[in-house]
Amino acid sequence: MKIYSREVAIQRMNSLANQNKEFFFIISYDTKQAYIEELANIDNARLLFSFPDLSNAPSANIQYKNDIEWKMIPPNRNAYNRSIEYVKSNIRAGNSYLTNLTCRMPIETNLTMHDIFQRSKALYKCWLRDRFVCFSPEIFVRVDGEIISSFPMKGTIDATVTNAAEELMKNPKEAAEHATIVDLIRNDLSIVANSVRVERYRYIDRLETNHGAILQTSSEIRGHLAPPYLHNPGSMLFALLPAGSITGAPKRKTVQIISEAEDYERGFYTGVMGYYSHGRLDSAVMIRFIDQEDGKFFYKAGGGITARSDNEAEYQEVIEKVYVPIY
Repeated sequence: MKIYSREVAIQRMNSLANQNKEFFFIISYDTKQAYIEELANIDNARLLFSFPDLSNAPSANIQYKNDIEWKMIPPNRNAYNRSIEYVKSNIRAGNSYLTNLTCRMPIETNLTMHDIFQRSKALYKCWLRDRFVCFSPEIFVRVDGEIISSFPMKGTIDATVTNAAEELMKNPKEAAEHATIVDLIRNDLSIVANSVRVERYRYIDRLETNHGAILQTSSEIRGHLAPPYLHNPGSMLFALLPAGSITGAPKRKTVQIISEAEDYERGFYTGVMGYYSHGRLDSAVMIRFIDQEDGKFFYKAGGGITARSDNEAEYQEVIEKVYVPIY
């Protein structure tokens, strides 16, 4: 698949939509790279995807005889603490209210990335041969005609914790983080839509993983696409990127803080993937992500840092997120 620059990607997506052609897209976190391919031309040996209403993946009814081997090397505690403290110093200075800090961790497994794609149970999945596999639970935006919706996801807890749902909902740090993201996404959607409103606030989803179940909170925000964006999905998407849930607020300054705090390039991790088909668009934030470098696998994960963040809790949350939804 060919990689397009930001400007060419916007033009190509708008052009394909106006020709009423269906296409799949993958956009990097920094929006400088994008894969865009017409659905009819996708090579299944190179790219597989599985979305709620569209998939090119073969049947997953495959029997595996071996148990899953899964070893993760956690991030260096002192180094991650320094990154958290750098973010917090910017929050105290008023440069950010919420910053999504991430890291990458080596993993060892007997699964291939193709195996992980086939066996994972997730709302959105994508496998790009020799590059990455993503199994994301987080919707970015959905468009149906003139209606655009977003579903920011912030707040995680181990489902086995006593009264887990209640503990998650009453946690002041998680509540503040979620409120900030909802406000950011509402403002972002207002760039491309009118009459933006919060339809549902802080509802709980349960996710199953190879380490057990976790609970996460989401909200639903909806608006009416403004006329310039009705038939120009490329212009619409790139106006919203990078996604607010994996950057922070205010977005522009927080993106700069992230680049200074993180010691690696995110690449396509925390970018977006999706498809466009006859006026409908569905897309996901590319979290829960494994990529490959020099034959080694790396899991990328993170979480939101606020003024109330406990450093040890943030470190443990990152480790908890290193899972595959295979059960």
